[in-house]
Amino acid sequence: MPAFTAKQIADWLYKKRVTSIDDMTNISLANRNKLAESYTIGTYAPIQTTQSVDGTKKYLFEKEGRYIESVMIPDSDRFTLCVSTQIGCKMSCKFCATGKQGFHGQLTAADILNQIQSIPESQQLTNVVFMGMGEPFDNTENVLRVLNVLTAEYGYAWSPKRITVSTVGLIPGLQRFLKESQCHLAVSLHNPIAEERLEIMPAQKAFPIAKVIEEIKKYDFSGQRRVSFEYTMFEGVNDQQKHIDALRKLLEGLECRINLIRFHTVPEVPLKGASEQRMEWFRDKLNQAGITTTIRKSRGEDILAACGLLSTKKLMGK
Repeated sequence: MPAFTAKQIADWLYKKRVTSIDDMTNISLANRNKLAESYTIGTYAPIQTTQSVDGTKKYLFEKEGRYIESVMIPDSDRFTLCVSTQIGCKMSCKFCATGKQGFHGQLTAADILNQIQSIPESQQLTNVVFMGMGEPFDNTENVLRVLNVLTAEYGYAWSPKRITVSTVGLIPGLQRFLKESQCHLAVSLHNPIAEERLEIMPAQKAFPIAKVIEEIKKYDFSGQRRVSFEYTMFEGVNDQQKHIDALRKLLEGLECRINLIRFHTVPEVPLKGASEQRMEWFRDKLNQAGITTTIRKSRGEDILAACGLLSTKKLMGK
């Protein structure tokens, strides 16, 4: 086919969002037939939608017996979609329901893009966060392909500022992301003290948080690109003055922010969330220390769509 056909196909896929090769009407019928012999568009609609009292929606997708969840969070004129990158997760963080279901496979770039393209609010989305099921940098190649489609002129042509990728700190994938993308970074920190972090996050053993920060400090986050740290607060575990002191030391010289997250109870997890008063105290102390810190608003807890609650474990058992 002529070289310009590639641009036409991309236009139909990402600008016009067609669901059938037959709809690509500026491509000759003969070439459409050729395409249809070997390819499909690959979009598939969610099989279930659950809506929270706060307007948050959780979408359930099924593909070949595998289940994927993503969450759409509306906030006035802002629509953020939280996408998954894996079925389950290998990281086994003690406080996360997704990790408890184990790992059941990688999502392809098409599976990840489908979450964005196949929901009713697709055209209204203002932001995408890679914070759903799975560890993005345990599926780096596919995540980078998706980021390319989202930001490239031939694709969605979004600003990288609309996209945030979260990680527990897998350094090989992190290095590629920092070099090959300008999207925002969010790091699941949760405890700045190495031995204590290891108790709740096994990834600390292979990828110590100090080494992760070392890599991040090689890049400039003083401009439009941002790095933030996710910090779920557990009563008596990571909410002490010593943790504030350790955070100051760990993040010294790095332009960043910390998002404090309320812990949502997960079955069989012997951790308890810090009180609202303790979270406010912790936030104020960090702000006084010169680290911009906010408490993230909890959304979708009633439909198990809040941080750490995504799990298709029950469905996997069917």
